[in-house]
Amino acid sequence: MNKYKQVTQVLWIILLANLGVAVIKIIIGSMIRSTSMAADGFHSLTDGTSNIVGLVGIYLASKPIDKEHPYGYRKFEMMAGLFIAGMLFIICGNILVKAIRKIRFPVQPEITFLSILSLLLTLIVNIFVCMYEYKAGKKLESQILISDSMHTRSDIFVSLGVLITLIGIRLGLPIIIDPLVSFVVAGFIIHAAAEIFKVNSSVLLDRAVVDTEQIKNIAMEFEQVKGIHNIRSRGYKDDLYIDMHIMTEPELSVEKSHELTHCIEKKIRENINMNAQLIAHIEPYEAVHKEPHDKY
Repeated sequence: MNKYKQVTQVLWIILLANLGVAVIKIIIGSMIRSTSMAADGFHSLTDGTSNIVGLVGIYLASKPIDKEHPYGYRKFEMMAGLFIAGMLFIICGNILVKAIRKIRFPVQPEITFLSILSLLLTLIVNIFVCMYEYKAGKKLESQILISDSMHTRSDIFVSLGVLITLIGIRLGLPIIIDPLVSFVVAGFIIHAAAEIFKVNSSVLLDRAVVDTEQIKNIAMEFEQVKGIHNIRSRGYKDDLYIDMHIMTEPELSVEKSHELTHCIEKKIRENINMNAQLIAHIEPYEAVHKEPHDKY
C-alpha cells in the first residue's frame, strides 16, 4: 500500500471520530445552554471538515507526474493545510461574535453530570485522535496529517478549559466565566491556525529545509571536492530538493564528475534524508581560486 492510500485511511478514521465528538458536544452544549461547550463542539466540527479537505488534498497530491507538472502535485497537500487554517480563522471570528453577545445577554447554563461525563469522554477521544494522527503523520511523513493533528491538539486544551469552567459554575463561580472561556477557545483556535499556516506556507515559499553547513560538510568529505557554494534546499521531508555548485579539479572527467555527484547524493541521503534529490553544477577549481561566498 502506498503512502497516499495509508494517509487516506487515517483521515477517514479521524473524520468519523471527530464527527462523533462534535455532535456530542454541540447537542449537550445546546441542551445545557453552555456557549463555551457549544463553541468547543463547533471547533470539533471543523476538525471533521478539515479531514474532508485533507482527503481532497491527498487525492490531488497523489496524482502522478505529467508533462505540465514535472515536479508532481504534492504541494496540494500544503494548499489543503492553508485552506484548513483559513477555515479556522473564520470559525474563530464566529465564536468571538457569539461570546460578545453572551456577555451582553448572559444565560445561566445548566450543568449536569451528563454534560461533564460527555466532555470527559470526548476529551479522551481527542487525546487518542491527536496522538494517533500525529504518530501516523510522522511515520508516513505526511504534512497534512501533522498539520491536522496540531489542529486537533488544540481541542484537548480547549476541552480542559470548558471542563474546568463547567465545574467552576457548578461550584458557584459567576456565569460570566462561560463566555470568557469562549475567548480562550478562540485563542487556541487562532494559535492552531497560525501554526498550520506557518508550516505549510514555508514549504510553498521554498523555505530552506537543511542547514547549508551540514550539506557542505558532507560534500567536503570527498577528496575530489575542492569547494562548495550556492547551496540551496527546499521542499519537506517527503520531497526534499538540494542544489549546489561543486568545484573540482579541471582535469576530472565528465564520467568521474557524474559519479562524484551520485556519491554525494547518496551520502546526503544516508545522513540527512532518504528522499533527498541533488542537482549539482560542476565547476573547475584552480589553486589560486577563492571560493565565492554563498549567495543564499
